[in-house]
Amino acid sequence: MIYFLTVNYYSTDWIAQLLASIEANVSFSYRFILVNNSPSELSVADLKRETVEIINSPDNLGFGGGCNLGLNWIYDRDPQGIVWLVNPDTTIAPNSSDRAATFFKDYPEISILGSLVYEPSGKVWFAGGQFQRETGAIVETKTLKRTKNVAYFPCDWVSGCSLLIHLKNFKTCPQFDPEFFIYYEDFDFCRRYAEKGHAIALSPEVQTIHHPSSIVNRNLYLKYKYSTYSYLLTMQRHASGFVLFVRLMRLLFHAIALLGFKPNVAIGKLEGIANFLTRSPQVS
Repeated sequence: MIYFLTVNYYSTDWIAQLLASIEANVSFSYRFILVNNSPSELSVADLKRETVEIINSPDNLGFGGGCNLGLNWIYDRDPQGIVWLVNPDTTIAPNSSDRAATFFKDYPEISILGSLVYEPSGKVWFAGGQFQRETGAIVETKTLKRTKNVAYFPCDWVSGCSLLIHLKNFKTCPQFDPEFFIYYEDFDFCRRYAEKGHAIALSPEVQTIHHPSSIVNRNLYLKYKYSTYSYLLTMQRHASGFVLFVRLMRLLFHAIALLGFKPNVAIGKLEGIANFLTRSPQVS
């Protein structure tokens, strides 16, 4: 069975559209797991139906923490299932759900699968990710490969905007690192499991439509605070110490330069840097 999993934070209207796209395009048995990171948002209850399970978190656990609640719920009930993690502000493209339902039967070696993500305009938003450890470059491909008869392309990482997990390939429930409150948790998730031998790919036959910036740009200060912290944590975990130092200095000087004309962005970046430098290292 496929379990669609999304994390809500004051996004009920978007999730209603996502649900409508699933109901219009899915022709097989499924469950929709909604982790509610905003328990005071009472309108979420209106989304409840036979196929929808609502899990209320005690607090806003961030994207990774919310995903873990849903993943644990699913894994406890069906450790052989397929989880399709989707952002609230996405919709499932026609015919993609049927291909997703058969993909892992045809290619059981793949553990984590990304979908091709379009913007509403038809422009490609995400078509795979690569990582260059020597420079710390995290590269997003935005050009669709035109090779015929290729079901998937190997990737270093795929976007959590639309990410499928083949639970059967995991001995224990896969988890996001909750230290990433938001941003780069998908990259970290992919790289950690790739290092354990799991294959990561993107299928152009599985497609979603994403409305970029519809949620995350509500508060620029918080956006840059969390993204800066998570970026530095990513460099520390997956690049060299030299790369981390260079990237940190570049962020610091850029934030200072922005103080005069983009104070919300600058202060968010500076607080993210400060939080990273004063953090207590987590024990894995």
